[in-house]
Amino acid sequence: MSVQLNHTIVHCRDNRRSAEFLADILGLEVGTEWGPFIPVETGNGVTLDFATVPAGSIAPQHYAFLVSQDVFDAAYEKIKAAGTEHYADPHRKHPGEINHNDGGNGVYFPDPSGHWLELITRPYGFQG
Repeated sequence: MSVQLNHTIVHCRDNRRSAEFLADILGLEVGTEWGPFIPVETGNGVTLDFATVPAGSIAPQHYAFLVSQDVFDAAYEKIKAAGTEHYADPHRKHPGEINHNDGGNGVYFPDPSGHWLELITRPYGFQG
C-alpha cells in the first residue's frame, strides 16, 4: 500500500460548530460523533476529526482544499452571503477578493476557531 493521509485532528472551540461550518461551505456531510471527535470526510477519503479543546490551547493552522470550479463557486457564494471575511492571499492584503493563481481560483478565510482555510481550483504549479 502506498502512503496516504487518513485523518487529522482539528482542535477547535466547539467541535460541532466547526465541523458544520466546513461541511456547509464545501457541501460535505458531518459524520457521526465518535468519542470527542466529529468527523468530516473529504472526497479523497481524508477525515478531519474536530475536537473541542480549551480556546487558549488552539494553535491556528492552515488547511487547503483542492475543489472543482462548481464547488468553489458555491462555497464562495456562501462565504460572501454570510459576510465571512476572506482574502485573495495568505498575508491578508487583498480583502474581499479571490486570486487566479495557476489559472484557477483561490480564496482564504477563517473558520470559527481561527484556523485559516483555503480553497483552490488548481494545485500550486499547475501547468495545464
